[in-house]
Amino acid sequence: MVKIRLKRMGAHKKPFYRVVVADARSPRDGKFIEEIGYYNPLTDPADIKINGEAAKKWLDEGAQPTSTVKALLKKSGIIG
Repeated sequence: MVKIRLKRMGAHKKPFYRVVVADARSPRDGKFIEEIGYYNPLTDPADIKINGEAAKKWLDEGAQPTSTVKALLKKSGIIG
């Protein structure tokens, strides 16, 4: 199964996430298929940038977003 999930980047106690499409069996920060955006929770307000076309394409092909990514997609207006 293909999932849309977060990949953790950044230094210790300074997280920065990339929104990636990856196989469900691959590790969290491991191999991925495509990077479709990023999320920075440290800024106020949180910085969310997701390529809507790519996200919709992957959702139409059956990719399952994690609960956190689903909330980010709703917040950015990509899904209803």
